[in-house]
Amino acid sequence: MTIQWFPGHMTKARRQIQEKLKLIDLVIELIDARLPLSSRNPMIDEILQGKPRMIVMNKADLADPAVSQEWIVYFKEQGHAALQVDAQTGTGIKDIPVQAKLLLKEKIDRQLAKGINPRAIRALIVGIPNVGKSTLINRMAGRNIAATGDRPGVTKAQQWIKIGEIELLDTPGILWPKFEDQNVGYRLAVTGAIKEEILNVEDVAFFGVKYLVQYYWDTMAERYGLTEKPQDIENPNEIVEVMEAVGRKRGCIVSGGHVDLEKASLVILRDLRAGKLGRLTLESPY
Repeated sequence: MTIQWFPGHMTKARRQIQEKLKLIDLVIELIDARLPLSSRNPMIDEILQGKPRMIVMNKADLADPAVSQEWIVYFKEQGHAALQVDAQTGTGIKDIPVQAKLLLKEKIDRQLAKGINPRAIRALIVGIPNVGKSTLINRMAGRNIAATGDRPGVTKAQQWIKIGEIELLDTPGILWPKFEDQNVGYRLAVTGAIKEEILNVEDVAFFGVKYLVQYYWDTMAERYGLTEKPQDIENPNEIVEVMEAVGRKRGCIVSGGHVDLEKASLVILRDLRAGKLGRLTLESPY
């Protein structure tokens, strides 16, 4: 299955971002801590033209903490400030304005030296769909001022939002026109960044289960009461057998006693996205 999704409003958002860059002091790039590289839009580097950047790893509560630390080190090696947050609970949110001031310290110090009272920091917040931008903004503001939803593509237009010493420019989530690596598309699909209606959920669940079997078998086995770990994860039949075993455990049975693989796939994907399969990360930097 080839995964592509680039609605028209995303093309418009890219153009609008480029038009607003001259007003921006800092870029806050929000990514999913469970897939830090796959949830970064490679077009962003080109679009942002070297603006100071802070990478905020959201949904850190769902990610493997050991792997998240590896990603923090990786991004710092790339020259970017990086921190972890959980926008749902507010964990780590207070670090964002602190880090913003550190990134712009030289500019602020120059203004103060000239007797200029620094204005509010103007920050552009960018990220792919469903990474939690609106939830983060609402948490920072302490009130619901940005629309949120459990599906990608809720934010459709840009808006300026004043939050303390920061003025945030919210933007719609932007995916890129073509995934050169289909594994990137599958990782995004597994975590819900791509609309489920356009996907083959069995293919997506197959990808997720294969990864879980390889790296997080114990938590998966405990969740679903599984006992026999596949010996050859490259054998598609063995992965399908795991999916069927989950389906039987969860009552996804149709007439004739067969497993409804689509229902079983939905069970697995929803459990994974909700963190019911434990804290996991779908890719490593090293």
